[in-house]
Amino acid sequence: MKTILLIEDDTALRENTAELLELSNYRVITSPNGKLGIATAKEQKPDIIVCDIMMPEVDGYGVLEALSYDTCTNHIPFIFLSAKTEHKEIRKGMNLGADDYLTKPFEEEELLSAIESRLAKAAIISKMVKEQELSTIDSSEDSGLRNLNELKNFFDDHGEISTVKKGAVIYKEGEHSNNIYLILKGVVKTHKMDESGKELITTLYKADDFLGFTSFIDNTPYLESATTVEDTELAGISKSDLKEIVEKSKNISFELMELLTENLSEIKEQLLQMAYSSVRKKTAQTILQFAEVLNKKPEDSIKISRNDLASVAGIATESLIRALSSFKKDGLIDIDGRNIKILNLDGLQLVD
Repeated sequence: MKTILLIEDDTALRENTAELLELSNYRVITSPNGKLGIATAKEQKPDIIVCDIMMPEVDGYGVLEALSYDTCTNHIPFIFLSAKTEHKEIRKGMNLGADDYLTKPFEEEELLSAIESRLAKAAIISKMVKEQELSTIDSSEDSGLRNLNELKNFFDDHGEISTVKKGAVIYKEGEHSNNIYLILKGVVKTHKMDESGKELITTLYKADDFLGFTSFIDNTPYLESATTVEDTELAGISKSDLKEIVEKSKNISFELMELLTENLSEIKEQLLQMAYSSVRKKTAQTILQFAEVLNKKPEDSIKISRNDLASVAGIATESLIRALSSFKKDGLIDIDGRNIKILNLDGLQLVD
């Protein structure tokens, strides 16, 4: 049975989260603040740590920094829980060495999935280190980069930074795929045109996502176009430079492969939704998807074109408008021009 250390100063949230994890067959030990959390981690040496950021005594950043200096604890996977959603706050945690960052309130499934994923990743990496220790050390020393977070820092520090206005094209389908991008701020959609000239949005990308991957082996052009949904800041490096980094670091290669696999799974889910869901469910799920990617709270308005909503949902604009009118009549959303405000989040999630 894996042991989880939960560091959280909110008593109710700490107890409820601990109960959830225990019901999922984990052994849970808890600490009410960062100072006690550090001592408990060094004494108990848990398999994974889930930690709040804003706490008395020592905050979450201090906990992570203290444990990272101790060789007995610096290998333990570390997940932040926080109400902070700013990109700079997320990057601060990741720069310190956190493995994941979940924002409050979080879904039970989201937390369990993050824990399972990080434990599995830690086990795989541990096995790789034991089997190929010398080659892994050599690769890390040659590249200077050890993991995906350091790769993102490399984009930030050495990439070509560009600010792109809302609605601008970053690259077009069929163009030479010379660059890979990291989104520092904003939202980008990738899209293709079908035979009738109708736009189909394939994916929505947000801050801290990579954009523009194509084959490293063949000179494959971009297979879709990329356009900004809101004002966006990008860091780009050449595909040849990234290929050199990947070739030198097996760990980065593994993490990139894991990331791209997760992206494919998300796209598969979207295709299944487009193929088999009702128009009402497609519309509801698309509104929720845009709210998540745009990092909107339920009380905030989502400003998005009807064409983009219909394109992601895979339905005609006229059908989407009828569904929106129905949702407004049912009290699920409010509509003011292009702005959509979610009034009943639970009801929207249950639309079938």
